[in-house]
Amino acid sequence: MKKLLFMLLFALSTPSFAEEAKELNLYNWAEYLPKAVLDKFTQETGIKVNYATYDTNEVMYAKVKTLRGEGYDLVVPSNYYVSRMIRENMLTKLDLSKLSNFKNLDSKLLNQTYDPNNQFSVPYTWGTTGIGFNSKQIKMGAISKWADLWDIKYKNSLLMLDDMREVMGMGLKVLGYAANDTNEEHLNQAYEKLKELLPNIKMFYAESPKVMFLEGEVKSGMIWNGEAFIANRENADIQYVYPAEGVTLWVDNLVIPQGAKHLENAYKFINFILRPEIGKIIAEEIGYASPNLEVIKLLPKKVTENRIAYPSADDLKNAQLQQDVGDSLVLFEKYWQKLKVAAGKQ
Repeated sequence: MKKLLFMLLFALSTPSFAEEAKELNLYNWAEYLPKAVLDKFTQETGIKVNYATYDTNEVMYAKVKTLRGEGYDLVVPSNYYVSRMIRENMLTKLDLSKLSNFKNLDSKLLNQTYDPNNQFSVPYTWGTTGIGFNSKQIKMGAISKWADLWDIKYKNSLLMLDDMREVMGMGLKVLGYAANDTNEEHLNQAYEKLKELLPNIKMFYAESPKVMFLEGEVKSGMIWNGEAFIANRENADIQYVYPAEGVTLWVDNLVIPQGAKHLENAYKFINFILRPEIGKIIAEEIGYASPNLEVIKLLPKKVTENRIAYPSADDLKNAQLQQDVGDSLVLFEKYWQKLKVAAGKQ
């Protein structure tokens, strides 16, 4: 009888019966969440945040897939990877009734094709991928389209994001195709076109591209608008161009992997950063557009009227939202790896 009582007490003390452990495992893009927000969340809730970062969707996906979701409670994939992860049953269906601040989100960014009715994802930020340049080294107006980057005068001076879909998408757009084109012949043509650009590329880098512009390592190249916004704030010579062929549009989202160990803590964190005053801290530090209408009301006009972070309708002419390309992803990977091998031989 005593043994039975001991076993019962032991069982009731284990995590499956007790209150969820006071921790949260968060996997996010590099430089994408202020430490002050993490500290405030812990201060308010007592929940310790174990924070890890990545610099591409591909790295995030591979890690979550390997761990079968059990390593992380929250991750932040771009919209086209949300589609893929839903399709592969990698995400937990959300109970939106637990997110009282979900109502603050802009309806234009909800119920998108990659996740109808937001059953699995909550928008975190949105943005564009365009061209950055140093106006002390390149005259204003000299670069207006992606195709301008192929000019020989930019030899060994460009940065390209170390991001397969961004770079291959640019190659496709320069040729007049859609960034989400899955025709193998078109992808091969994009690869050949990008090979011609290699002499101009000084580096492939995605962790913090703004640093390379600010330190003068590159004159121009591909950059995310939030990175360009922060760089421009530190040095007004760093400018951002919406190329005539069209920018890439994307939405990064909070999702809960299947197998997450701290489900309730994940909900608490999502609801926490949907609070206007918390979202304001995030938007002001990382430089990307907020999907939260209540946050935008709190931001100064110098931010919301800055076209780098908050583009006009004209800026978004010809813009394309990145989409999941399904089984054709292997084709993108094939030509991307060929390009990187060719780059290594330069």
